[in-house]
Amino acid sequence: MNEQPSQSPSSNHTIADEMRAYLQACLANGYFMGAVLVARAGEVLLSAGYGMANLEHDVPNTPLTKFRIGSITKQFTATAILQLQEQGLLSVHQKISTYLPDYPNGEQITIHQLLNHTCGIPSFTELDNFFQITKIKVTLDDLIARFSSEPLKFTPGERYCYTNSGYVLLTKIIETVSGQVYADYLQQRILEPLGMVDSGYDRQEVILSHRASGYVFSGVTYENADFVDMSWPSGAGGMYSTIEDLYKWEQGLYTDAVLSAKSREMMFTPQVVILEKEDGKGFYHGYGGIICTHLERKLLYTGGGIDGFSTRIARYPDEQISIIVLTNIDAAVVTPVVPIANDLAAILFGKPYDLPQQRQVIELDPAIYDAYIGQYELESGLVMTVTKQSNRIFTQWVGGEPVEMFPESSTKFFLKVINAQRTFLIDETGNASSVILHQGELDRGGGERMASRVN
Repeated sequence: MNEQPSQSPSSNHTIADEMRAYLQACLANGYFMGAVLVARAGEVLLSAGYGMANLEHDVPNTPLTKFRIGSITKQFTATAILQLQEQGLLSVHQKISTYLPDYPNGEQITIHQLLNHTCGIPSFTELDNFFQITKIKVTLDDLIARFSSEPLKFTPGERYCYTNSGYVLLTKIIETVSGQVYADYLQQRILEPLGMVDSGYDRQEVILSHRASGYVFSGVTYENADFVDMSWPSGAGGMYSTIEDLYKWEQGLYTDAVLSAKSREMMFTPQVVILEKEDGKGFYHGYGGIICTHLERKLLYTGGGIDGFSTRIARYPDEQISIIVLTNIDAAVVTPVVPIANDLAAILFGKPYDLPQQRQVIELDPAIYDAYIGQYELESGLVMTVTKQSNRIFTQWVGGEPVEMFPESSTKFFLKVINAQRTFLIDETGNASSVILHQGELDRGGGERMASRVN
C-alpha cells in the first residue's frame, strides 16, 4: 500500500512520475493498455499512451490514438438536447409523443425521463439475439422498431433503470427537431466549436488515422474483440475520440462554449437516485453522467464500454481536476478504467492506493474452494457470487461475467484481468463467513470493503 500525507508537498512533476510508475505497473500486468490524461486547474500533468493501439502491427498507443468511447457519447447527446432546448425547439419536460408521435407509450414518457434513465423502456442491448445481429448495418428507424414493441418495465418516472434505448430515441429527436443527421449535428454544433478535430461518430468504412483496435484480455492472452457495426450504438455509444480531445470537451463544460450556465447546471444536478445512503448522500444520475456526493470530494463521472474498449472521465469540479482513461481492452468481464481512475485520483490527493504487483499463483488443492462457494453481499446490497468449475474458482457480480481467481495462499486470491484481490475469512465451521475486497473494480471509491456471506 502506497500512502502520502493528505496535504502532499509533492510537486506536479513528482506526482506525474508517480502516476507513470503506477500505469507502467498496470501495463506490466497486462490488464491495461490505452491512453491517460490527468490535469489540474488547467495544467496537464500527464498525457501519454501505454501499450499497443494495434498488437498485430506493433503500433503504440499515443495521446492522439482514437478510441471508441462507448457511453461517454451520452453526454454529447444530452448536450445536443439541451442546446435545442436553449433554441426553443423543444422542452425536456415535453412528452416524446410531441416529437415522435408514432412511438408506443410516447404520451407517458418525457425527454427528461429519457435523459435520466427513468423512462422504463428496456435497453435494446438486453434483447434476445442482440450480439448475433449487431454485425449487420441497421438504420435508426429499424433500431427503434426492434425495441418499440417491448412492454415498459415500469411506469415512467417511477425509478431508475439504465437503458441505451432512451438515448437512441434522443438521437431520433435530435434529428427530427434539428433537421440534421446526428453525426452532422455533433460535428457542427459541439465538436467544431470546441476544436475537437480528432473526434466524431465512428463508421467502419471510413479510413481513420490513428484508430485503435479493440481487444479482449483473458488474464493470460489478448484476442481481437467481436465485430459490431457502429450503426447500432447510435447516440447511446457510437463516438470515437482521443484523451486530448476529451480534455477539450471536459474543459468546455466549465464555459459557455457549447452550453449556457443554466443548461450546464441542469446536466450536473442530481435528477434521480441510483444509490442513496442514510445521510442522504450517494450516487445520482444527471443528464448523461453520474454525480457522487458521498465521497470526501464531489465527483462527476461518465464512462462506457463497447466491444474492445472501455472508457472513463472523472471530474472533481471543486478542484478542477480531470482524469481521462481510455483503453482498447474489452469491459465485458471487468473494466480496469474504474480502479485506475480512482487510483490516479488517490495519487493526486495523497491518499492510499495499491501499486499493482507481479503476483505468483500457488498450487492449491481444489477441494479448499468448496469452503468459499456461495453469495456475498456488500452493504449497498450488491451481490458477488463465488463458484467452482472444473477445479477452478470464479467470482461474478450480478449482471457480469464469471472471472477466474488465482490463489496466492489458502485464503487469498487475485484477479489477472484487473488489480483486485479477495481475502476469505473462515469461521469455526471451516467455511468462509465473509470476504474482504481489496481495491474496488466498482464505483464505490476504492479501498477495502467487506462482503458478508448470505448463501
